[in-house]
Amino acid sequence: MEVIRSMEAGIRLQKVLKAAALLLCGVVIIIIIRGFAEGYFTSAEAFSEYMKGYGIMGPLVLTLIQMLQVVVPIVPGMLGCAAGAALYGCVGGFLCNYIGISAGSILAFWLGRRYGTEFVKRVTGEKCYEKYAGWIQKQKAYTWVFALMILLPLAPDDVFCYLTGLTRMSARKFVGIILGMKPWLILAYSVVFAAL
Repeated sequence: MEVIRSMEAGIRLQKVLKAAALLLCGVVIIIIIRGFAEGYFTSAEAFSEYMKGYGIMGPLVLTLIQMLQVVVPIVPGMLGCAAGAALYGCVGGFLCNYIGISAGSILAFWLGRRYGTEFVKRVTGEKCYEKYAGWIQKQKAYTWVFALMILLPLAPDDVFCYLTGLTRMSARKFVGIILGMKPWLILAYSVVFAAL
């Protein structure tokens, strides 16, 4: 009897967490749509003004936007890095961006792994998928190449997070690379933008 109750409680908790995650994504999507409609995603200054409107909730909103922009790349990640550093300083901006971008990268990997090739093709676009998927399969040292892509600026790392979900790389290794390599570039952006 106890085991059945425990299983039922676990199932209820999963349903609540899924509903909360969907609600949170819905809120962030509304925030992004509102920002686009009002022209706040055209420059770092405009985006910073938009974030100021959220007051003490601004860091959370920025973190969620940065997470979602990895999964659905409709907002340039650089805007968030610049706004975060300008509004919350080097350390605060870094934390918002690092947490959001890392969480989004891990989510993109999980979505790629869970929903497979057709889903990844739809998200990344057929042409982009074909361009990189064949190249990834030819790489014998893909783990090192992926780590380098995450470290370097201007690499299409959001796309590679999805594509890596289709490889044999373990989730543990992927998360280790993201958490270990992502902070350096984000930290550099935070220092530069805070100084500016």
